[in-house]
Amino acid sequence: MPWREHTTMSERIEFIQLAKQASLPFAELCRRFGISRKTGYKWLARARDGQTLADQSRRPLQSPAQTPADLEAKVVALRQRYPLWGGRKIAALLARAGEQDVPAPSTITHILRRHGLLHDRTSGEGGRYQRFEHEAPNHLWQMDFKGDFALARGRCYPLTVLDDHSRFNVVLQARSNMQADSVRTALIAAFERYGLPVRMNMDNGSPWGSPSAPGQSLSQLSIWLIRLGIAVSFSRPAHPQTNGKDERFHRTLKAELLQREVIRDLNHAQRLFDDWRSCYNTVRPHDSLDLAVPASRYRPSERPYPAALPPIEYAAGDEVCYVGWNGEMKWRGRKFKVSNALKDLPVAIRQQEDGSYHAFFCHYHMGKVDRKLGTIQRQKL
Repeated sequence: MPWREHTTMSERIEFIQLAKQASLPFAELCRRFGISRKTGYKWLARARDGQTLADQSRRPLQSPAQTPADLEAKVVALRQRYPLWGGRKIAALLARAGEQDVPAPSTITHILRRHGLLHDRTSGEGGRYQRFEHEAPNHLWQMDFKGDFALARGRCYPLTVLDDHSRFNVVLQARSNMQADSVRTALIAAFERYGLPVRMNMDNGSPWGSPSAPGQSLSQLSIWLIRLGIAVSFSRPAHPQTNGKDERFHRTLKAELLQREVIRDLNHAQRLFDDWRSCYNTVRPHDSLDLAVPASRYRPSERPYPAALPPIEYAAGDEVCYVGWNGEMKWRGRKFKVSNALKDLPVAIRQQEDGSYHAFFCHYHMGKVDRKLGTIQRQKL
């Protein structure tokens, strides 16, 4: 049995004094103090040799598996530089830098905890999700605005575009508004550098368009994308997970930058965005990419941005109708509301194999034409 904790030292001193007197058999004395004969002899030997009677550390004199001090210092330095990155990301950075015998992520987590650098995850973070990604870069770009925030002067509307396959951040621009011209300027710069994607997905509403509205209304921005040969799609209303990777990117942007900086103006915001974007694309290990960086999985599109919009052409069997000033077109004596942004542009009415008629703008399927009701209903072909 162990010594009673609240009188450990006094009991050991008393035991030694009584043992020296030999008034009781040694085994009986040990029994009365609740210790084994082995423990009793140990404390008698310590007292005889003048050693301390306090408990000594059981930590080994040497620990061959202990992380070297210089490597532990590098772990601490990386955490201080990237305060939200955990053991897996830091281990990946160390391995990428050529470090030998990189500690396991769990060991790095213990190092961070020992140095007081580990913070509890906020509610809702972590967990495993079922992921889907397109098979190659530029098959899909997700585009949206991160929620605006106040500057010392004015407000900032961060425009973001993320490649679905690689998670490569194509656009991170600090804009003063959410107008179509502002988005178009940013997209032209991206198209000139990275080429054209196959498809872009956006939320409903301005400036993207409102395909769920009467007439499947398209915006000038979405019409411009369609004329460039880019397929456009829109998230279901109240379903932000359709643009889930871009939404997750927004959460990382907020945690690693927006919540940690006081941003003065748009120029200051863009400088911070550029630096953080470079780190995100080329330095930060991405969990969903097996700790690779997005830039390692991305490559520019082979479809270049054209100097001019290509002409709108339809097949010989299509019935072509031009949209009037009020966003309406006439077909076989009936008027159909389409989009004011399509003013003076041609729309094709194409008969399908089942005998129904569907409306198309360039390659974009607008929906099934109901001549009796005078409507165009959005449907899948």
